[in-house]
Parts: sequence; C-alpha cells; structure tokens
Amino acid sequence: MTEPTSPTTTAAAPPHPTPAATGRRRPVAAAFRALVALAALTGIALDTIESDDLGRLFSYFTIQSNILLAIVCAWSAHRAWTARPALPPRITGAALLYISITGLVFHFVLSNDASGFAMTSQRTPLESVANHLLHTVTPLGAALDWLLFTTPGGFLLRQAWQWLAYPLLYLPFALIRGALLAPGTDGRYPYPFLDVDLHGYTGIAMNAVVFGLAFYALALTLTLLDRHRPAPPALRNRISPTAAGRLK
Repeated sequence: MTEPTSPTTTAAAPPHPTPAATGRRRPVAAAFRALVALAALTGIALDTIESDDLGRLFSYFTIQSNILLAIVCAWSAHRAWTARPALPPRITGAALLYISITGLVFHFVLSNDASGFAMTSQRTPLESVANHLLHTVTPLGAALDWLLFTTPGGFLLRQAWQWLAYPLLYLPFALIRGALLAPGTDGRYPYPFLDVDLHGYTGIAMNAVVFGLAFYALALTLTLLDRHRPAPPALRNRISPTAAGRLK
C-alpha cells in the first residue's frame, strides 16, 4: 500500500480591501472640512432662531449656498476620514463657486453703500454672529480647503458655465416667489438688485446680465487658477505620475 498523501493546504487569500481601505486617511483635511460644515450649520441655526419668517430666510441665496457647502464639506470630511476617494471636482467646484458668490456679493455689493444695492438693517447679536459666519467664515474656509487640501487641475473649462445653472435658476425662483407675495410684503424680493418694485423687469434683466457675466468670470477665474496653482504640500507625494503630467 502506498502512503496516503496529506491534503495540500493552501494559504487563505487575503481579503479584498474595502473601499475605506483603498487610500490613505486624511484626518487634518477631515477635521478642517468638518469645522467649515459646522460653521455653516451654526450660522443657519442662529438665523433660524432669530427669524420670524422661515420661508423668507430660506429663500436667500446665502442660506441655500451655505446648506450646499455644509453638505459637501461634511461628505468630503467623511470620505477623507475613511480614506475614500475625494468627491468629484465638479461638485466641490460648484460649492466653492456658490459660496464665493455669497461672500463677494455681500462684501462688495450688499455691504457697500456705493454699489446702489446696499442692505443695511439693525441686527441682534445672534444675527451678527450668523452674518459673519455665513458671509465671511464659510467662504474663506471653502477657499482654504480648496487651496490646502485638494489636488489641483480637477476643474474643467466646460464646468465653468455648467455651474451657472443654479444661479441662473435662482433668478426665476426669486421673481416668481416675489410675484406670489402681496405688494409691500417685507422681504418680498430677497435682494435689492432683484426688486421688481424698484427696478422693473427691464432693470432686473439688466442686473441679471451684469451679475451673470460676473459670476461666469469668477467661475473661469477659479478654473484657470485651479489649473496653474501648485499642489498643496500635504498632497505632493500622493499625486500619481499620470496626474502630475496632466498638471504640467
């Protein structure tokens, strides 16, 4: 009789990496994005506490753009913390553009008496804090996140005009909402440059063209800057050779 052969043992194949283990955790980026999201949510919460008309409050581009930024930052923070791939640049770029519009329009138009569209009113202490968070802290936070924690070269030129879909859709939203409210209603139109009672529809159309061109110029500027800015130090060793070649 021949000796029975011992069964061949094979080493167990290593488990496939889960999506959360396919990259490297980025705790600093995650923490920063979480703070930006928290700033946006805190500002919105404070405004909500002080508001006696939530419909009017949530009709503001400021509130809507900060809601979007909070979602994108929280989502990005989760992906950075769990080592998942970053969100597509078309999403993060859109959020950056919208919150940049919020910050720039507030500081250069709504807070500028020389613009002709200034909005001045008495604010409670909570409203003042919210105003600072939503118009200054979150736009600066989004810009710093873009410059310090994202790989350059992700924005495409065609996205510059695609991102304008939301600002352009905001115009009919604001006008239809105002038309449905009774004349004299406080906050019937969210911003002075959209006030039909002051400028008429012809004036609003002219304002829309001027602001639309300015927003498109801003989108193009962000796209071109993204193409030519250097990679952040924290990401220089993580960019693949293929991507590095694209950025040259």
